[in-house]
Amino acid sequence: MERFFAAVVQMTSGPRRDENLARAAGHVRDAAARGARLVVLPEVFAWRGAREEEASLAETIPGPSTDAMATVARETGAWVVAGSILERAAGDGLSFNTSCVLSPDGRIAARYRKLHLFDVDLPGRVSVRESDTRAPGDDVVVVPTDLGTLGLSICYDLRFPELYRRLVRAGAELLALPSAFTFATGAAHWETLCRARAIENQCWLLAANQTGTSPHGFADYGHSLIVDPWGTVVGCAGDGEGVVLAEIDRAYQARVRRELPCLEHARLR
Repeated sequence: MERFFAAVVQMTSGPRRDENLARAAGHVRDAAARGARLVVLPEVFAWRGAREEEASLAETIPGPSTDAMATVARETGAWVVAGSILERAAGDGLSFNTSCVLSPDGRIAARYRKLHLFDVDLPGRVSVRESDTRAPGDDVVVVPTDLGTLGLSICYDLRFPELYRRLVRAGAELLALPSAFTFATGAAHWETLCRARAIENQCWLLAANQTGTSPHGFADYGHSLIVDPWGTVVGCAGDGEGVVLAEIDRAYQARVRRELPCLEHARLR
């Protein structure tokens, strides 16, 4: 499909999975009613609570969250990137931070486990050690759709450009980025990094972020974005929950890649 609408959903997720899933489904329905064929939810959209509770509340996939998103995908006929879900890992008490893509018929079309874990201490602002409770994934994941080939990433992955170049080498035209970027790092780098990943890979980038105050006590940045292959921000949220739509024009992307063929000129692989 040459032209279609896509949406990013901005949420403030908390420790009540049922409430989060109901709100997420409502946002997907809203986006689809406004014409979106692809909807991206934020990182940990389904459950976000105390780190010490993650192992006991992690899900299997398929499980409650993918089942709920499969239902809304079937209802709306949209592709749904189910942000990320804490997926139970075998044996060590850790969880994967996993993004799933639901097809319009409700099938799990792809599963991506976050590669890069956010272990950061910014004194007086935020301290996070994801590796205490989460395990990293191993695979770079793209999924062909009737809207174009979708490359998957999550939040902190944004700081690792080599991942996105591998996604593009595997055929990605659209880049999904479910996130929970903190205010401290988001205010400094969020838009710059999103635009850079779109520009250098000549891709549409759909970045869905958490907003408000997290259950961990620090502020999330919001400002979910849709960026075109030239690096122009064509859709941007503010600070509250909501949905942002933009039209995706694949012919425009093809023209950008044709007129500035930097992907063909790359000598380092």
